[in-house]
Amino acid sequence: MKNLFYAGKFLLLDMASTLFFLGVYLWTGNIPLSVALGIALGFAQIGWQRARAKPIDTMQWLSLFLVVASGSATLLTNDARFVMIKPSLIYTIVGVVMLKPGWMNRYLPAIAIEVVPDIGIVFGFVWSALMFASAGVNIYVALNYSVVTWAAFMSFYGIASKLTLFLLQYATMRSIGVRRRRRAQLAAPAMA
Repeated sequence: MKNLFYAGKFLLLDMASTLFFLGVYLWTGNIPLSVALGIALGFAQIGWQRARAKPIDTMQWLSLFLVVASGSATLLTNDARFVMIKPSLIYTIVGVVMLKPGWMNRYLPAIAIEVVPDIGIVFGFVWSALMFASAGVNIYVALNYSVVTWAAFMSFYGIASKLTLFLLQYATMRSIGVRRRRRAQLAAPAMA
C-alpha cells in the first residue's frame, strides 16, 4: 500500500497544475486567470526542482508542456476543454508505460514475486487497460459535459476505478498465492 501511495504521489504532482486550474476555475469561473495560474504552477514546480538541484523527470517536462499547450489553446479559444483533456494524455502515456511486462514487480512484496509473479504480470496489463479506458472516459466526459460535471465525475471515477482494481488485484493475488503455497507444502513431503 505504501508503494501505491508513493507512485500515486508522482502522478498527483504531475497533474497538480491541472487540478489547480480546476480549483481556481470552479472558485472564480475565470478561465484566463485559472489557466495563467495553472501554467505558473507548472513552471514553479520545474523551478523548485532546479533550485534544489534535483533531476527533472521526463513526465514533469511532459506535464509542463501539456499545461502550456492546453493552457494556450484554452486561452486562445476561451474553452476549458483543452485543459480538461490533458489527463487523457497522461493516462495514455502511463498506459503505454504499463505495457512493459513485469513493471509491477517493484510494487509487489517479495512473497508475491516468489509465488504469483505471473499474476502480477497479468494485472500489470489490466492496469494498463484501465489507464486507456480512463483516457477514453475522460475525453468523452470533457467533450460532452460541463466543467463542474467533468470535475465531479472524473474525481469519483478516478478514485473508484483504481480502488476497485486495487482491491480486486489484492484479493485475487492473495487467493491464488495461498492456494499455490498450500499445494507446494503438500507436495514437499511427498518429494522427501
